[in-house]
Amino acid sequence: MNSNINRYSKGGGQPLVTASDIKKIEIPLPPLEVQNEIVRILDTFTSHTAELQAELQAELQARKEQYEYYRNKLLTFDENDERVKWMTLGEVSVNVCSGGTPSTSNKKYYQGHIPWLRTQEVDWKDVFYTKIKISEDAIKNSSAKIIPPNCVIVAMYGATAGKTCINKIPLTTNQACCNLEINKDIALYKYVYYWLYKEYYKLKALGEGSQSNISGKKIKSYAIPIPPLSEQQRIVSILDKFESLVNDLSEGLPAEITVVQEQYEYYRNKLLTFKRKS
Repeated sequence: MNSNINRYSKGGGQPLVTASDIKKIEIPLPPLEVQNEIVRILDTFTSHTAELQAELQAELQARKEQYEYYRNKLLTFDENDERVKWMTLGEVSVNVCSGGTPSTSNKKYYQGHIPWLRTQEVDWKDVFYTKIKISEDAIKNSSAKIIPPNCVIVAMYGATAGKTCINKIPLTTNQACCNLEINKDIALYKYVYYWLYKEYYKLKALGEGSQSNISGKKIKSYAIPIPPLSEQQRIVSILDKFESLVNDLSEGLPAEITVVQEQYEYYRNKLLTFKRKS
């Protein structure tokens, strides 16, 4: 049907088909009982696709809720637990810094190989790649600086303020990122990440101004419970498994739906292909 319509389309950027041309398009008309059977089969495929999508979305939502429940349980500590010390993010870090934005008027600054992370890329994930790379001269002539892998990066400004990510490669960031290099003798960086994930809405509420910006000072002074490293490792191991389950389904859901849609299109095309009598 599409190929027949395309034959009559006119124009360049926005091709159109006139009503008079549509009237000229021929379609195959098998007996009504055959049409009914084709419609029945295609309706079944459509219904199956919708049901599968709803079931997978429901399963994904259930896993997310289960994950959040256990995350909150695991990261809730008794105030009288002597094993747990309350510290600030600044106290559990060996270095806290922000970044900088090299002058955009110098194009050569943005023709390098050094990854440069912006806050819109901070979104609850490990970072192995950044869209923009900068040069060594860009670092020398701005406040951008290279940070080591496995820092906990908190977005301070804009739409992602309060969100967190972990850099798995050395990189630089813009000035809207607060970069926490965690002291491994005190805390596991992944434990700090999960704590900030749990605290997202509270941290975001600290923002001020029209863009709800969070200052680096407030992030450094934000409190975090620090149990023994062995307990942190136990918590991280459990939450890693839950996160993997959620992510696997998140990635598998579109793939499974795509397979069903491709099946539907295959059978639709088969059912609606007729040999033309000479």
